[in-house]
Amino acid sequence: MSSSFIQRLRCPTLTSGLCMRRIEPQEFEVFFDQRELRKETCLLYEINWGGGRNSIWRHTGQNTSKHVEINFIEKFTSERYFYPSTRCSVIWFLSWSPCGECSKAITEFLSRHPNVTLFIYVARLYHHMDQRNRQGLRDLISRGVTIQIMTEQEYCYCWRNFVNYPPSNEVYWPRYPNPWMRMYVLELYCIILGLPPCLKIIRRHQHPLTFFTLNLQSCHYQRIPPHILWATGLI
Repeated sequence: MSSSFIQRLRCPTLTSGLCMRRIEPQEFEVFFDQRELRKETCLLYEINWGGGRNSIWRHTGQNTSKHVEINFIEKFTSERYFYPSTRCSVIWFLSWSPCGECSKAITEFLSRHPNVTLFIYVARLYHHMDQRNRQGLRDLISRGVTIQIMTEQEYCYCWRNFVNYPPSNEVYWPRYPNPWMRMYVLELYCIILGLPPCLKIIRRHQHPLTFFTLNLQSCHYQRIPPHILWATGLI
């Protein structure tokens, strides 16, 4: 990951660039709550044209008749500022990770436009038991895409730069703890390493809660870094 992006995440007061639309705090909470299995996907994205601080564009998007990733690709390539020869960095904050088909479309898009660098932060893993989705994420990583689970740092960054937060509440305080965040981090490691799923998610129709359980095998203990296992608090 570029040092400039790390610096921007560490500097919550950065307000340069243009954000076409900020979402409301309630929208942000609903879409990015890692406990919920909301069907719709929300995308918050940042485009840095040419690397200059004054050339940063921020915008938001949601699923329509097409997945939000496809909508972005079509909109991005039609922008009057887009020239294939111009280097640019794109950062996605997604409420769900891309499905297998979207991962394939993203890979093809990046192959056609090698000057585009993509970083993806996701709140949740979309149907992570589906082997097509797991392989799609691995293909993106092989193509050079950075994929990470959103942490408190990314939540705060999104709050400051994409949310229409009240003036008296500039610092994002999550209304829920983050064990789900750590479990998604663990499952993403399983995907990257080609290991079997270890995270099981159960949503009972007559129960308001979502249940997260871990089913670790010997291969998980052997290949996943110990600090990732311990961070769940369940090992």
